[in-house]
Amino acid sequence: EHMVGTGLIGGKACGMLTARKIIENSRPDIFEQLEAHDSFFIGSDVYYTYLVENGLWGLRVRQRTKEEYFTAAAELKDGIRRGKFSEGIRAQLTGLLDYFGQSPIIVRSSSILEDGFDNAFAGKYESVFCPNAGSFSERMEALEEAIRIVYASTLSRSALDYRHRRGLDSRDEQMALLVMRVSGAYIGPWFMPCAAGVGYSVSPYRFLPELDPSAGMLRLVCGLGTSAVDRTEGSYPRLVSLDRPEATPYTTVAEQHRYSQRHVELINREARSLDKVPLRELEPHLPPFMQNLVLEHDFDAERMFRERGQRRSVTFITCRGLVRNQALMRTMQDMMQAIQSSYGHPVDIEFTMNISRDGEYVINLLQCRPLQVMQGDAGIRMPEISDAEPPLLECFHASMGMSRAVRMDAIVYIDPVAYYEMPYSEKPRIARLLGAVNWHFREKELHLLLLSPGRIGTSSPELGVPTTFADISEFTAICELAESRAGYQPELSYGSHIFQDLVEADILYTAVFENEKTRHFHPEQLAQLPDRIGEFGDDGKKYAGIVHLYDVSDTGCMLYHDMTEEHLVVMLSPQEFPDRA
Repeated sequence: EHMVGTGLIGGKACGMLTARKIIENSRPDIFEQLEAHDSFFIGSDVYYTYLVENGLWGLRVRQRTKEEYFTAAAELKDGIRRGKFSEGIRAQLTGLLDYFGQSPIIVRSSSILEDGFDNAFAGKYESVFCPNAGSFSERMEALEEAIRIVYASTLSRSALDYRHRRGLDSRDEQMALLVMRVSGAYIGPWFMPCAAGVGYSVSPYRFLPELDPSAGMLRLVCGLGTSAVDRTEGSYPRLVSLDRPEATPYTTVAEQHRYSQRHVELINREARSLDKVPLRELEPHLPPFMQNLVLEHDFDAERMFRERGQRRSVTFITCRGLVRNQALMRTMQDMMQAIQSSYGHPVDIEFTMNISRDGEYVINLLQCRPLQVMQGDAGIRMPEISDAEPPLLECFHASMGMSRAVRMDAIVYIDPVAYYEMPYSEKPRIARLLGAVNWHFREKELHLLLLSPGRIGTSSPELGVPTTFADISEFTAICELAESRAGYQPELSYGSHIFQDLVEADILYTAVFENEKTRHFHPEQLAQLPDRIGEFGDDGKKYAGIVHLYDVSDTGCMLYHDMTEEHLVVMLSPQEFPDRA
């Protein structure tokens, strides 16, 4: 009854429905706390029909060949964005819109290959929110455009590279769609859930040594869950270890405030748009009970203002009232453990939370897939470190990845201060240059190390280099560099899409902080090495003072990582070179 067209419903829809059925059968007490399921499914055959009816099938056949796999993608993507839907499909979409009325909806990818045990496709395909407001023709136009955007996302460079790297480029990638009613309520001119996020039945990260990874964790934000999975400006979600939900990695209120969520993503019904609203704009519209759930006072800052003769309320988002709700946190933990037990494998979920004025809560289970985890815990023999001859880099308790000892072939170093001082409008060109280097080394089985300011995989150039995974997929190890002079701060976004990519590709991650976790970092050692960045066209020559490509294939460079001790060392004068794997 809720099917548009024919065919399969795809991995994302299947995972969501399976997880909900597991909860219904194994934990009916938790199932009573779930929002009723309310979705439509656009079958995979509609995608094929759309290509045929818009004269794109021949182009698709060309794009599927090895020779034109990448080169024909842009033309096919453009054709999909300009295509039209048949009257038969439009009639069924009319029934879909009639069903949802003017409730906001989201059109989500649900490809045949998505959310499997081996291939998560995290963040590779688009999801599009539709405010679903205005006249019927405006609502239909927005829905059709959302479908076209998701269809076209199958041809993005990141998606193509992901499929190619995982041997799926010859597999038939049919795109079904999952259309869901957005969970939430009206807050002023906006529509939003109280909170949303991602959850893990097993935590891939302990931000405090005493936490129990088997208890699971949440990555929690106020509003829509986009900030929980993407690395965008102000996207510092609340990390919740479910054995100690109120624990935080920050020791002071000032630190908690600095690394809090600054903007809330929500749907603007009046402007018919997806908005990112600063807290100061949203807070006056939040009812007091919701403020108590998601906000916390910075009493140190308020005291400072009082000493200046000013009375000012200073709040920030921590979702503290939610994590203090023991019943809610226990429900989240039990729900994930029940699904994990049935799957026989750790799981990764997406969810929303809504809480009423009297404290009653409901959870909407939006997605469930097997969690990609790193297996193994073997350590390695680490080199002796001498302060007289320090390594290029030595870090403790700031890395994620398997143990390894690897001889490196090249180091890409993006100077944090030079990157900060370049014109803002040109910063995306650094990502393009990085992508060109990455593509040059594609499938050459060489080992590359990236040293980059701030956050990798962000969409905000002020936070770091705005890359996609396709720009860094060939690197063996990636180091995010802190630089207080430029305001750059690493943040391994456990649970973000870039995190899933690093896990699946077995890319070692390290944050190079300006604190006790970093015992040595001496980038000046790199200046003695040959720099090849000028060989990469006009951008390579223009930005040679910002981006460096140091060739260490002859001079030697070794990377050591012991995951049991959480100890990483990079040496330009290594003590030994194991045989290349």
